Amino acid sequence: MERPASTAPPSRRGAGQRDVRLLWWANAADGIGSQATGAVLPLLLLHLGHPPRTVGLIAGVSTAVGLLLAPLVAVPADRGARKRVMLAASALAALAMGGLGLALSLGSPPIALILTAVLAERVATTSFDAAARGTVALLCPGPEQGRVVSRLAAADQGSLIVGPALGGLLYQLSRALPFAADALSYVIGALCVRAMRSDLTAPGPDRADPAAPRPADGRTAPGGDTASGGDTAAEGDTAAEGDTRRSGGPGRSRRRGGGLPGEAAAGLRLVRATPLLRLVVLWCTTVNLVVVMLYYEAVFTLQRGGHGGAALGAVLAASGAAGLIGALAAPGAAERFGASRIVPAVTWLLVPLAVLLATVTGAWAYGLLFALVCLVMPVASVLLQTGALGATAPALQARTGAVLATTTTGAAALAPVLAGLLTDRLTTGAPALACGAALALLAAHTTRRPVRGALAGRAG
Repeated sequence: MERPASTAPPSRRGAGQRDVRLLWWANAADGIGSQATGAVLPLLLLHLGHPPRTVGLIAGVSTAVGLLLAPLVAVPADRGARKRVMLAASALAALAMGGLGLALSLGSPPIALILTAVLAERVATTSFDAAARGTVALLCPGPEQGRVVSRLAAADQGSLIVGPALGGLLYQLSRALPFAADALSYVIGALCVRAMRSDLTAPGPDRADPAAPRPADGRTAPGGDTASGGDTAAEGDTAAEGDTRRSGGPGRSRRRGGGLPGEAAAGLRLVRATPLLRLVVLWCTTVNLVVVMLYYEAVFTLQRGGHGGAALGAVLAASGAAGLIGALAAPGAAERFGASRIVPAVTWLLVPLAVLLATVTGAWAYGLLFALVCLVMPVASVLLQTGALGATAPALQARTGAVLATTTTGAAALAPVLAGLLTDRLTTGAPALACGAALALLAAHTTRRPVRGALAGRAG
């Protein structure tokens, strides 16, 4: 579907481009710092004499906190406190990691202090991520959102390469340094957010966005698109946003929707009512589960083949570099082929790659196949995330993103358990075969005519 050009004045477009760069730097700094500490935290706990079950318990508890908190934090972000939430979250995370780094420089901190710092950072990062969702839609017009999402995804992939390497290097020098570097990354992120000049308050039903094009009936189209009676995704948007419009504004919606839990569920209602958003949640959750399972498949396969940490590090570095290339290639692929072709094609291509991973044992062969998975996967992922921005009203961006984050995080938490069970009960290649079967079902779903129609309508 052809999108109208931005009607924002040049000064506003210039400020938006500057703020997009600031958002990129905040995202990149946060990703590198988090990956640096995430890579060395298990080593730190083991070095301090804690058993592996403690390592797993801390990881599980922190993941659960993120799952429970994300939908609730998204409510004040969507209601106008987006920038304040991002700043407060960055400050809390910087204090938590800085305090842990200081404690480590002074000696061996108790496990209670480590757990408190890790949970405080998880609360902060969850809050920041929830508030940051939808910022792209507020900073740049629709035609530019795909490239911005691509660059943010590239920053995430780059952090997977730089972060663990930096964390390992700093840990060799001093066990406190990775956590001090993480604290510094949050300070950088806070300064970038503080320097943004754009209004990050999402326009609601009573506060229209002056830069958004308007359809003939006078309503602001969700995501900046001109409303169209024949667009399936747009019809879903209208139905889901009806909760807010019928209630007469956010205040009355809160009273009729059951308070904070009711507001938090608005994102879930929108996902259920919008075919494209349902596809985004299903696709991203399934593929995230597959990628994490294949990672643990790599750990099991390489360990059983007698390969050490260097081989695993090389596989992860290659996969991160491939993912970076795939994320950068997504906008060009979308312009040439369209999302309705790319998403099914990528999903079908992932099927034989996953099955082949069940048949190899060598580090080079596994690294090559896993890198190919990470190369093609972001091409579809970036397109779907961009489509989700266009299918979501600005006032629901954070809550809708929280639904996606909750399902994908839950899949990531479940993946190691499934990989371990399949390996123990069957064989080393069983997780990869299970991933191939799941991808085949997903690929068949993406080729259905209604799904391709939703992709062509909004994700194109």
